[in-house]
Amino acid sequence: MSIPGFDDWLQTPQGKYILDWEQARFDQMVADIFGFNAVQVGLPQCDCLRTNRMPLRFAYDSSGPVDVRGDAHHLPLAGNSLDLVVLPHVLEFSDDPHQILREVERVLVPEGQVLISGFNPFSLWGVKRRLAGSAAAFPWQGQYFSVRRLKDLLTLLSFETQAGCFGRYSPAVTQEKWLRRWQFLELAGDRWWPITGAVYILQGVKRQHGLRLLTPAWHDRKARAKALAPAVQRIQKDGQ
Repeated sequence: MSIPGFDDWLQTPQGKYILDWEQARFDQMVADIFGFNAVQVGLPQCDCLRTNRMPLRFAYDSSGPVDVRGDAHHLPLAGNSLDLVVLPHVLEFSDDPHQILREVERVLVPEGQVLISGFNPFSLWGVKRRLAGSAAAFPWQGQYFSVRRLKDLLTLLSFETQAGCFGRYSPAVTQEKWLRRWQFLELAGDRWWPITGAVYILQGVKRQHGLRLLTPAWHDRKARAKALAPAVQRIQKDGQ
């Protein structure tokens, strides 16, 4: 999904500040997710699957250095065919994020996993976005999803959220020297106010609940009577 200004922003100190944290966290999280097929949708500048060990791993986006090009709203993949889908900053810059999540649910196998990264609206960066307005440059024009709202959307699609993490607590300053001066907030934020991190990664697992066949009550009575028949016959013989 091509986003105007995304590439240029990633080359700035601000963009590298966010990208470095996300790359490290994705490296940790995908290393222990197993299966056969995995896809990263969007943000090809970050190789989110590089530590994953699945046999087939590929990047998918509408442009850029990817393996397959296409629209994130309509994945050209068979249903129940993927074990892992990674969505780095895809939902918040889409005009129909719900459709993307529906496609992810369709292509994932039962117990397949999705990893979603996004900007946190309840952070200093979220405050900057509200002040900047929707007409501002990237990344301030996005529709930021809170973790709670994202969990609700995943629950509606039969996903169970299992893990997540927040990071990057510096204000949304643009110069590297100021980012370094606010470095002390990183450790303090993780310990004292983790939910105010500028970005987060959320992990969801696709659940497929089993079905239980409900039979009429008369069928249960007939089955119980049949099971008791030998005992009744023995009692009658003993009585004779």
